[in-house]
Amino acid sequence: MTSHTHAVRSFDRNLILKAIADSFRKLSPRQQFRNPVMFVVFVCSVLTTLLWGQALSGHGEAPTGFIFWVTVWLWFTLLFANFAEALAEGRGKAQAAALRGTRKDVIAKKLAAPQRDAAVSFVPSSELRTGDHVLVDAGEQLPGDGEVVVGAASVDESAITGESAPVIRESGGDRSAVTGGTRVLSDWLVVRITANPGESFLDRMIAMVEGAARRKTPNEIALTIMLAKFTLIFLLACATLLPYSIYSVQASGHGNPITLTVLIALLVCLIPTTIGALLSAIGIAGMDRMIRANVIATSGRAVEAAGDVDVLLLDKTGTITLGNRQAVAFMPAPGVEEAILADAAQLASLADETPEGRSVVVLAKERFGLRERHIEDTHAVFVPFTAQTRMSGVDVGERRIRKGALDAVERYLDAAGSHLPPLVKRMAEDVARRGATPLIVVEGSTALGVIELKDIVKGGIRERFAEMRRMGIKTIMITGDNPLTAAAIAAEAGVDDFLAEATPEAKLKLIRKIQAENRLVAMCGDGTNDAPALAQADVAVAMNTGTQAAKEAGNMVDLDSNPTKLIEVVEIGKQMLITRGALTTFSIANDIAKYFAIIPAAFATTYPALNALNVMKLATPQSAILSAVIFNALIIVFLIPLALKGVKYRALGAGALLRRNLLVYGLGGIAVPFLGIKLIDLILVLLGLA
Repeated sequence: MTSHTHAVRSFDRNLILKAIADSFRKLSPRQQFRNPVMFVVFVCSVLTTLLWGQALSGHGEAPTGFIFWVTVWLWFTLLFANFAEALAEGRGKAQAAALRGTRKDVIAKKLAAPQRDAAVSFVPSSELRTGDHVLVDAGEQLPGDGEVVVGAASVDESAITGESAPVIRESGGDRSAVTGGTRVLSDWLVVRITANPGESFLDRMIAMVEGAARRKTPNEIALTIMLAKFTLIFLLACATLLPYSIYSVQASGHGNPITLTVLIALLVCLIPTTIGALLSAIGIAGMDRMIRANVIATSGRAVEAAGDVDVLLLDKTGTITLGNRQAVAFMPAPGVEEAILADAAQLASLADETPEGRSVVVLAKERFGLRERHIEDTHAVFVPFTAQTRMSGVDVGERRIRKGALDAVERYLDAAGSHLPPLVKRMAEDVARRGATPLIVVEGSTALGVIELKDIVKGGIRERFAEMRRMGIKTIMITGDNPLTAAAIAAEAGVDDFLAEATPEAKLKLIRKIQAENRLVAMCGDGTNDAPALAQADVAVAMNTGTQAAKEAGNMVDLDSNPTKLIEVVEIGKQMLITRGALTTFSIANDIAKYFAIIPAAFATTYPALNALNVMKLATPQSAILSAVIFNALIIVFLIPLALKGVKYRALGAGALLRRNLLVYGLGGIAVPFLGIKLIDLILVLLGLA
């Protein structure tokens, strides 16, 4: 499956060129003020620019060339930070532009009443309002979001989901929601419009993927405040160093006081510029990864909440199991041969187009070679399944074959003056106890036996749940099955708990109970009956094929309508939090390493004895300071791909993850500056800039 939202690559040439231009536009003081750390760098860049201008006039406090290069690299630090944010935003804007290309104003057939044969007036789709009814025939584009009130048709939703296979939309049930911009392929639909112009699902999608409109999440705000406090502490510390240096020189009678240029360089290198520069890009990239997974999040808050989830509520059908029960065994009644049971079961299923019915036909072919049956020669009359009888079957001559649920067959036999043998009833109950579904096959008033239908657990799902458990996430299966069946499926799938015979009220009660324990809950749903639980859940993923009520209640929409996507959503959320934590660790460790590089050099003119602490053997005090400033800018560039792509997700517990981050990004953050600053110092010496 490929969506148009996937087509925007991270480092597309046009995106990079636009991000470079945006980097300069973002140099405005108002833009920089939003980020306290980078605003301090902005002020420092302005100050060194003024100091360079003063040096050009012949009254410089430090060599003109030294001030110039410090100034250049401070501006580069700002530009690189702006570039990271602009590149992340650019991907969202490009995806929004791609979505806008799918939105067109079409002529709609507005109906006077919700009936196909009602009077029609032709109006532009931009004039439709909530509650209007429109007729959409085969080959026509849906003029707006709505719900099918009459009719059924296949709809091409590839413009939204990227999925080429058409889907069925029909009135009633959970498949009635339609999206503006999709196309009806067959038949016709009468649709009630549910969104005014500018409020459609597509409009909301466009707004969601616009990275520039992203609001900071609570954790991001807290981290920004913490970084601002660090910056303030270093600002106050550096501000006291100048008078202290002047006093020391005057008291000792030798040496030179520290210069403003060196103090500014020291401040910029010590404040957490690395994470300050990348913080916004990390958040925007987290939302972008959701989009590339074909999940639209209403806000960065929803993505972040996904990373903090403790409990996953998962529907059994379609998520844990394949959703299509398969016939796996024929269990004949005493005195009945299995081949006779298979023959009757296959006859009763030949006209059954459900996956279960087809699996019965296939099983009989595989076991007994029953194939190429020309049933039309026997003038068979098929009896379709109905909600009233809960049975289906076939009449062939004098033969009356039926298959159905246990209670339905018992009623059928009672009406015929017969009874279901206790052994057959016990077989059916044993099948149900194993988590499978029994179908009883009868011919006339005689029970032939039981077909075992099994809901197949998806391959690899047990391993996924084991990963969730290692991360400290509890998985709960939600099903309408009876407790015995639910327990069997839960044990086979490896979930931690289950809720059987689930009703909307039971789901809501369970979510509130978990939240009362200060835990965050994620769930997915597609029906109107899921809406209350979706609204209550902390992370609620609504299926795009679901009802409008479900999509309104959720804070994410899965365009692929894949219930298993909930696991991926949680992983993406955790990846964003892991990336932010890893780069914060790296940034702080960086500052520690730069401290050892720049402090001895900064005060070498005041205290020559500090040269003994020049452990990296940097050429001169000026080259040490300039090397640290250059490294401080370049490390942002090298970390942009990691910020946008994210740290590789690993299913680890919080303790193991913390140890790994400290080892890789903590020790790495200390080691890399020593190597980088030394290498830059050697290059400066070779270029004669030291």
